[in-house]
Amino acid sequence: MRVLLILNPGSATLKFEFFALGEHGPVPRYRGMVDGIGRDSARLQIHRVADGDSVLECTLQPAAHTDALAAVFAFAREHGYSLAAVAHRIVHGGPFFQQAVRLTPEVVAKLETLIPLAPLHQPVGLAAIAAVSSVDPDVVQIACFDTAFHTTQDPLGTRFGIAQRWHDAGVRRYSFHGLSYAAIAHKLPEVLGDERAEGRVAVLHLGSGSSACILHRRQSVANSTGMSAVEGLMMGTRPGNLDPEVVLWWMENAGMDIAAVRRELYKASGLLGVSGISADMRELLASSEPSAALAVELYCYRAAREIGALAVQAGGLDPLVFTAGTGQRSAPVREKILARLAWLGFELDADANQRNASCITRADSRLSAWVIATDEEGQMAREAAALLATQA
Repeated sequence: MRVLLILNPGSATLKFEFFALGEHGPVPRYRGMVDGIGRDSARLQIHRVADGDSVLECTLQPAAHTDALAAVFAFAREHGYSLAAVAHRIVHGGPFFQQAVRLTPEVVAKLETLIPLAPLHQPVGLAAIAAVSSVDPDVVQIACFDTAFHTTQDPLGTRFGIAQRWHDAGVRRYSFHGLSYAAIAHKLPEVLGDERAEGRVAVLHLGSGSSACILHRRQSVANSTGMSAVEGLMMGTRPGNLDPEVVLWWMENAGMDIAAVRRELYKASGLLGVSGISADMRELLASSEPSAALAVELYCYRAAREIGALAVQAGGLDPLVFTAGTGQRSAPVREKILARLAWLGFELDADANQRNASCITRADSRLSAWVIATDEEGQMAREAAALLATQA
């Protein structure tokens, strides 16, 4: 059986999913994760998608990316799978890539030039590409980009108010979480119907990383993130929109160097920084500490404020979609955000919201709100399969 292997790497984890290639498109078969990459040992777990049953759990020693991938490739061989391609989630495609591409030395070289634009994420993706090449030099590799979906935006929305030479050097807004938004765009006709799916649909991707996007005719027209995924909404450990003078203040008055500032922006702010307790929304909602309540309220306030700002850029607003971990599972967060957007015409159905129903607004609500599960791996599989079809 010919399959696609979809990879979503982290600094210490490797999420993956196998999709069978058929005439009706990619079909998910198995998904898994390796946790503990780079440590003394890592844990490999694989589940069958159809029923969620565990089919493999084992410890890997050593536990480098190559060892993890060797174990995943061995699983494929044991199941009679022939790898048509390995598709990678790459955070930054810069100005170079507007769709999925087959990886060549020239493409990899361009991705390496983008490391300064995504210093924490791009090296992880490149390491996974190198590891696959080490395990199987002949397998076809494909890159799918988190930035590509947003290349449909008006160029005006990509500009900062800085000198042209900096824009030409790459200092501009790119926008992220594009694979998640593309997955939602794919599902909209089925959930909302064809007509409403083509409207100005706001999507809140709420998780450890968070952003907002407005789609029109199922294309990205406005997004909250910028040159990096720090801009926009408050997140688990990132502050979201921040006056640049704060960074200068840290450096001049707190003696922080670039590494310390980057750690503060990426690892010590957001829900964790405000609460001083946790970056996990579930823990904060369960806490009785005033700082936890403050973190939750600020998170929801910033999300609602960003939707209002993006609606101006998009020229209006129709349905609102919640997705990703917090968006799909946290009824209190959705309730707080919609309460701040009630003036637009959202009337919450409290019971539907508690049940995580598909539609969480009342039937007579002027604007509707929805909960739709994202599927970044499925989106990557569709993009990779389409690319393979064009090159067959």
